[in-house]
Amino acid sequence: MTVRILVAEPLAASGADALRPAGEVESGAGWSRDQLLARIGEFDALVVRSATVVDAELLGRATGLRVIGRAGVGVDNVDVDEATRRGIVVCNAPESNAVSAAEHTIALMLALARNLPQAHAALIAGRWERAQHAGVEVADKTLGLIGFGRIGQLVATRARGLSMRVLAFDPFVTRERYRELGVAQAASVDEVLHHADVVSLHTPLTPETRHLIDEAAIAQMRPGARLVNAARGGLVDVDAVAAALKEGRLAGAAIDVFEQEPITSSPLFGLANVVVTPHLAASTREAQDRAGVIVAEQVVAALGGASPRHALNIPFVDDEEMAVLAPFLLLARKLGRLAFALAIGPIERIEVATAGQLAGRDTRLLTLEALAGAFAGVVEDVNIVNARAVAAEHGIEVREQRREGAADYTNLLAVTARNGDEVTVVGTTLGADGRAWLVGAYGHSVEVELAPRMLVVRNADVPGMVGRIGTALGEAGVNIANMNLSRTPGRDDALMVLSIDSDPPEELLDTLAAADGVIGRPRFIRLP
Repeated sequence: MTVRILVAEPLAASGADALRPAGEVESGAGWSRDQLLARIGEFDALVVRSATVVDAELLGRATGLRVIGRAGVGVDNVDVDEATRRGIVVCNAPESNAVSAAEHTIALMLALARNLPQAHAALIAGRWERAQHAGVEVADKTLGLIGFGRIGQLVATRARGLSMRVLAFDPFVTRERYRELGVAQAASVDEVLHHADVVSLHTPLTPETRHLIDEAAIAQMRPGARLVNAARGGLVDVDAVAAALKEGRLAGAAIDVFEQEPITSSPLFGLANVVVTPHLAASTREAQDRAGVIVAEQVVAALGGASPRHALNIPFVDDEEMAVLAPFLLLARKLGRLAFALAIGPIERIEVATAGQLAGRDTRLLTLEALAGAFAGVVEDVNIVNARAVAAEHGIEVREQRREGAADYTNLLAVTARNGDEVTVVGTTLGADGRAWLVGAYGHSVEVELAPRMLVVRNADVPGMVGRIGTALGEAGVNIANMNLSRTPGRDDALMVLSIDSDPPEELLDTLAAADGVIGRPRFIRLP
């Protein structure tokens, strides 16, 4: 039977051409929602951009659909969970706009440094204002990058071509990657803010990074520094930035993204030292062509039975294999998150080891789950298919191991994060419902169920430690739901692993870190 592909929105001709070898391509651009609902059942593949809402209602009528391709980065308009439940592959084009976004960042920085929009506006209004719009050179200035993923690295290479010094902070990129690109590695966001003449943001928007640039952050910046944001609008507190611009603490700001879009009114608009654009970073012909071609390649691969490179949902696993692996998927994700959070400094290698009956299975899916857990909250849109690519982008080696015995358990899963030192966490599932349990950490044996909020404390093996920790938590109003203590013969350190009912305040962690007998800073981890 002929494979039928529906392109629901305008797609670059190059993308449409790349689809044709896979089957018959029909354009649905301009169709109403009712038309789409009525006819979606005729098609094997659907290609959309951002306007078509692919929700449960539509998917319920897509009886023959095998793959959905999103020609772009985000998939907010696609119900990926529902598509996964129905066995429909969802893929996108996450690399399509990286070059365009990097170039737009450089363009914003140069426009800001040389007052190009202001000079243009004055001249076409009939005013010759050379003195008023004198700018600064970027050569020999320091560009500070907060976030050093793919786009940040592309910005860095271009900035070095402009003879700029580049200082970047990203705790998940290895030292080797910084050296390869000739970029200085900062130890913290504050270090970037202290030393940069221009600060450019390239980090995902998470609860931790929302309003990353606020009044306190601006106070850390060099007087007369400039700010560029072409990443996510929520990273910047525009009121704080506007105040700093008016007071002269910041020399200028160039902003492409906003918390609410579209937007036509902002405290930044109308300020003489501001350059703004309406979310144009990815809006180039090349990026649009690239998005169409990349997603077409993914759709063709999926229709041919191959695994799309940028699939966003679970890859196919047969029923027999899934029956064995299913109870361990969430465990792997939790252990990945735990190992990554307990490690200090950039990670160089992640190892995922299986023992017992698991070791005889195809456990690549568990490795991907562990990687997805490790990068959750660090990289936007990470998933079990793109997790390996994210690791490679950050210079992190991934290894898989199989071991013979599982000690006192039928199956064991271990995740190790290495950065010179190493942190290994070991888990298994218990009970008919496959509950995830931690059974080893830092070389100690423990036995505690993995809960949404975990607190890990390393301490000297001396009397009174339980009382000190428990008292400190109680005084801070943090209730302990469960606790497991462990020590190992021949060692002078011990381990406490606690599940708690609320997030501990930073002041509590400071107090615990300063307490006699506590080794290092206790680690609070939120788990999926």
